[in-house]
Amino acid sequence: RYALTRLPKARAYLDNGSLELDNNCAERAMKPVALGRKNYLFMGSEGGGKAAAIAYTLIETAKLNSVDPQAWLSWVLAQIADHKITRLNDLMPWCYAAKPA
Repeated sequence: RYALTRLPKARAYLDNGSLELDNNCAERAMKPVALGRKNYLFMGSEGGGKAAAIAYTLIETAKLNSVDPQAWLSWVLAQIADHKITRLNDLMPWCYAAKPA
């Protein structure tokens, strides 16, 4: 009876095999932040908290694009001084991943 009452909402998952029944992928991405939450509570200042949020965003974006975050950030820091501000998309992880090694 339990399964039958939930069948209308589960129908989309049963009809489309590409949909996931859980959110494990999102939870795994948030795990490092959740584990260190107490450490990040006192960043020192609001600016420090914002800087940490930016760093997390950059690192996780690189990981989601299958790019080594340290190698990518090193490459970006070497390129950014002479780079045109109108072409910032060229420095994104997905563009770095597409470049030949």
